[in-house]
Amino acid sequence: MVGRGLWIFKVRCGKWKCSTTSVLCLAVPCAALLALLFVDAIESWSMSLAMSTDGVEQRERGTHSNQQNPEKYPLMPSPLVCQRAKPYLLIMVTTAPANQKARQAIRNTWGGETEVRGQRVMTLFMMGLTSDPGLSKQLQEEARDHRDLVQGCFLDTYANLTLKTLSMLGWTRRFCRQTRFIAKVDDDVLFNPGVLIRYLNRSYTMEGDLYLGRVHLQVSPNRNAASKHYLPAAAYAPEVFPDYCSGTTYILSRSAVLKIVQATPPVSPHLPLPPEDVFVGLSARAAGILPSHSPLFSGGPGLPYNRCCYQAMASVHRISPTGMIRIWGEVHAPPPCSWLGLRASLGLCKLKALLGTMLEKEKDL
Repeated sequence: MVGRGLWIFKVRCGKWKCSTTSVLCLAVPCAALLALLFVDAIESWSMSLAMSTDGVEQRERGTHSNQQNPEKYPLMPSPLVCQRAKPYLLIMVTTAPANQKARQAIRNTWGGETEVRGQRVMTLFMMGLTSDPGLSKQLQEEARDHRDLVQGCFLDTYANLTLKTLSMLGWTRRFCRQTRFIAKVDDDVLFNPGVLIRYLNRSYTMEGDLYLGRVHLQVSPNRNAASKHYLPAAAYAPEVFPDYCSGTTYILSRSAVLKIVQATPPVSPHLPLPPEDVFVGLSARAAGILPSHSPLFSGGPGLPYNRCCYQAMASVHRISPTGMIRIWGEVHAPPPCSWLGLRASLGLCKLKALLGTMLEKEKDL
């Protein structure tokens, strides 16, 4: 039987006979090439196996509404802006008041697109209040010139990022209920609406709730009181957060926004809030909505620049204003990348990012 089994592994190649070793030598690089070309499918499959599915239990427990008085917005476009524009995709960019260069870079690149793949797209900027009178005046002028600023009634600080997201979701629910999808995007993200809309058209049905992005698994709260990410057990007792999408970029369907806002737990003024992306994940879980992972979103390790790789991504994090203008022009300049070029470049980008993350972790040890 052993001899017969070895015979099966022999392959005739014309006049030559290939040994088991040569077959393996050929199979290994072929398998590596296939893994490289379909790294996104492999990543999606592995994440689906690792992700928790216990959010269904939360749906059975029901949700509770965090009833508050309607928030006021010192700066905002016309209350009818969404009724007039009728966006299929509303992009809400979270930004700091002083980040004028980042906002202008977005307006000059992906934020300037109003119709993508036959769908209406609208980009607005979400921020809080500033204690600088001069900057406040500049924001009023910027709002008058561009009509794309939304300002909530909270001081714009790192500690209030969660309040910023809550204000953003509240504004969307109140003034833009018509939109099909809402993208929450940081102002240092190179966003590609065309890639996202193509992905939604291929992978998402209009039935059900969508909470899409780069999913983080098994993240523990930071109990270091000296850290800006500190979260005491009094504010969140469990040792692990539920699965949630990276706050750099995530996508919500219209129905998901409504349910998440309704399920948002009451905010205590005496305790720090969880990070904004974790808070959204907690609220989504309370509403019975599970996150969906897509490898087309970066939200942790830096993604090394490659024209074809960036052309395939829906979002790339940590991009400066000058880099955004330069990269956007290069990525969308002709000729377009071939299918093989896109797949191979995406695989190499992911591999380099993974290796870079592993090296950083080794340095920290």
